[in-house]
Amino acid sequence: MKYFPWASTVMFVSGAFLLFWHYLEARSLHLRPAVHYDTVEKIPLPAGYKRVSQDVGSFGAWLRKVPLKTNNTVYLYNGERKLNQSAQFAVLDVAVGKKDLQQCADAVIRLYAEYMYTSQQYTRIAFHATDGTLMDYSSWMKGYRFPVKQGRLQRQLTATPCQGRDCFYQYLQTVFSYAGTLSLSKELVAVPTPSDIRAGDVFIRGGSPGHAVLVMDMAVNATGQKVFLLAQSYMPAQDIHILKNPANAPFPWYYTVDAGKLVVTPEWVFKWEELMRFR
Repeated sequence: MKYFPWASTVMFVSGAFLLFWHYLEARSLHLRPAVHYDTVEKIPLPAGYKRVSQDVGSFGAWLRKVPLKTNNTVYLYNGERKLNQSAQFAVLDVAVGKKDLQQCADAVIRLYAEYMYTSQQYTRIAFHATDGTLMDYSSWMKGYRFPVKQGRLQRQLTATPCQGRDCFYQYLQTVFSYAGTLSLSKELVAVPTPSDIRAGDVFIRGGSPGHAVLVMDMAVNATGQKVFLLAQSYMPAQDIHILKNPANAPFPWYYTVDAGKLVVTPEWVFKWEELMRFR
């Protein structure tokens, strides 16, 4: 091991830890009674913590109201059970669709776009494709579409104007098809310090492979120590779910006291420098 760089050694140990944790979780799943919480804000806090105040109408306040399924099973887009059922603490009641599209970055995009849609901020619903093309919902409602021509998306007026949920979901399918962790990471800005983490922030590594998880909620104790919840989709497209913390299983809260170390989630390991947020 002395010939491995420090970071590689930590990543190797973290990976081995995750494999062992998955084994233990799989063995114990059938022993735990199912507990259901109606919404994200109903997930119990660690002792001594209270939820961080969120501004009315903010993304963080909206995330707390996202409903959770009574069934804690994660299903894929095709209706099959995800092979790994040990990563989730709870499952968001958000449709995954019938295509293999709503994966990790797409789940972040979905929740942020849903927030802006429900708050009628239609002009702010816009995401870049990996090739740099801006796919904005305002244009989509006017009938503009984004076909691929000569290897690049083109903005063309080819459809009748539309509005409403069906129009919105069709737009999202196009965004999911052409955006990803690489394009989303370019739209976000770095969070300067882990202590400034907020609900709605994103741990993201752009690339192929890449991954992204969303900070769903925050709490703080009397000394100012923060904890947070994370949610993800993954490959193939699957139900968005609140992640357990492998270091504190079966509980879902992650601690900023670990800032400076790696953020080890059940299926990915992030660096704190990969914490970003929407502009």
